[in-house]
Amino acid sequence: MSAPIDLVILGSTGSIGTQALEIVEANPDKFRVIGLSAGGKNLELLAEQANKFSVPVVGTTGNRETLISKLGKTQVIDGPTAASEIAAMTCGVVLNGISGSIGLGPTLAALSVGNKVALANKESLVAGGDLVMAFGRDQIIPVDSEHSALYQCFLSGKASEVKQIILTASGGPFRDRGDLTDITVAEALNHPTWSMGPVVTINSATLMNKGLEIIEAHYLFDLPYSKISAVIHPQSVVHSMVEFVDGSTIAQASPPNMKGPIAYAISGASRIPKATKPIDWNQSHSWNFAPIDNTKFPAVDLARRCGELGGGLPAIFNAANEVAVEGFLNGAISFAQIVDVVDATVQKLGGNSPITIRSLADVSAIENDSRVISAQLVQERK
Repeated sequence: MSAPIDLVILGSTGSIGTQALEIVEANPDKFRVIGLSAGGKNLELLAEQANKFSVPVVGTTGNRETLISKLGKTQVIDGPTAASEIAAMTCGVVLNGISGSIGLGPTLAALSVGNKVALANKESLVAGGDLVMAFGRDQIIPVDSEHSALYQCFLSGKASEVKQIILTASGGPFRDRGDLTDITVAEALNHPTWSMGPVVTINSATLMNKGLEIIEAHYLFDLPYSKISAVIHPQSVVHSMVEFVDGSTIAQASPPNMKGPIAYAISGASRIPKATKPIDWNQSHSWNFAPIDNTKFPAVDLARRCGELGGGLPAIFNAANEVAVEGFLNGAISFAQIVDVVDATVQKLGGNSPITIRSLADVSAIENDSRVISAQLVQERK
């Protein structure tokens, strides 16, 4: 029997992190958790996780003393660089389940010491794709269900044989709704097929998520944007597809949950038995596919334009979206104004965007500028 994989989980109290720990609990012979990190919002759960899995080191941006009081001999690292310090621990796999562009620093920290990264933090590639890819693609295993699907489909042929890749999108809760002017927060958070955190759920409702994933796919699979498309697939069972030059299309299908992609990534692109329930082929199924209405959901085209222009524009795009989504969740702007704020921010800052991203500091500066402008735009529309 092979030795267990030493696993570090960043964002352990979030949706991806908690599901990963459920997989670890179900497969104690396959994994050993040696490090956890999380923000300060749920120190109770972080302490519970550390104690349950006998984790030697945890990191947090929360109150260090509060966390220490709930732990035994576990070492506690605190402060803004805690996740990066945890990510740089020598291990088999670092699962980056942090939400938002703050996950870029930990991704770079993990890659810089040679760790494999199971990457659920799509913003790492959107905001700092050139920096991440400087370490090569062999160290990264994607966790997003769409990119995990593509990763698996690519095994069916050579890169030179790929004609295009097709990302699938559920279409969110408003795919069949005409008027999007009076959307409430509760309606936007009511996703029809996926259970996710609030920011990702809103991104799915605007289809901003699919735009971010197109940029992510460009970096992960080294494909031009002309070879990356997306379609609506309401059932969320076919997670993505690769079309080859001979006319064949290879699709990866499984029920709409994250257990399969997480298990595949944290095991180093290996398959864990019973990671997720399979499709019941004894039942009748209907799977539908349709083009995205880019007039109704302009975020996808906006993301593609930013990705094609490159430089600092994807980072501007991503940071502005984080601010706009927060504004919507707080009631400052309407649902329809989310993409409007992002587009306006891109237009204001795009002309001054650097052609080349040289460092994490560059990304931080670009994002700070974007957040200032987008926050002003939210206030103007409030």
